[in-house]
Amino acid sequence: MKQIRLTNGAGKLTAFLFLITILLTPFVIINAGERGVVMQFGRVEETILNEGIHIVIPIVNTVKKINVRVQKQEISTEASSKDLQEVFIDVALNWHIIPEDSNVVFQNIGEEQDVIDKIINPAVEEVLKAVMARYTAEEIVTKRGDVKSGIDNILMTRLNNYHITVDDISLVNVNFSNKFNEAVEAKQIAEQDAKRADFIALKAAKQAEAKVNLAKGEAEINRLLRESLTNEILERQAIEKWDGKLPLIMTKDTPKLLNMNEILKLH
Repeated sequence: MKQIRLTNGAGKLTAFLFLITILLTPFVIINAGERGVVMQFGRVEETILNEGIHIVIPIVNTVKKINVRVQKQEISTEASSKDLQEVFIDVALNWHIIPEDSNVVFQNIGEEQDVIDKIINPAVEEVLKAVMARYTAEEIVTKRGDVKSGIDNILMTRLNNYHITVDDISLVNVNFSNKFNEAVEAKQIAEQDAKRADFIALKAAKQAEAKVNLAKGEAEINRLLRESLTNEILERQAIEKWDGKLPLIMTKDTPKLLNMNEILKLH
């Protein structure tokens, strides 16, 4: 009986020691798309834990998991164009924390939400305002590619200083005030009317020019004909067209045949 009790006591002691061992040597699992920031008594260490299972010293070390996957942030803001028109912009930003710098990000900024609130949102709004101020409202529409390129370059440089990579930025919507849209529409209508009027005027001018050229052509043809039609040519044309019949002239007395030689002499 005493042996059974000793055996039970030894088993309990072994289990207790095993539990203490587990507690003293805990395991930390870093999931895919995460990094583990190791802290020793609250101080951030240079060691960064990659994906997988890791053993850390309890009490002495703690681990903060940081998401390093690509994240999407949607931002809406207002800005002013170079010609002082209000611009309403909706932006979609894809970004991620640089994995090998996750400990620096956590130490200087904080967790992911702190990165969004303290760094990303203010940076995007400031960059949008700065870039939009370089272009007129019309240029923002017609040079959208240049506008986006400018935003990309400045924002990438700005966020890279905070160990954040910009994967992509999309200008989802770029809108203007109703007053400006009405002015643009009125301008387009006026330009269309002006183009239509110019076309009608040009068409009329071309038609008038064509008539003048036609009249000049006809006058030139008549001049050339007058210069080229001599008496000999007229006589020859009259002979060529004569059908052999002598014309009959009616007089008071009797009909008389006209002498062809006399007609030719008249010419």
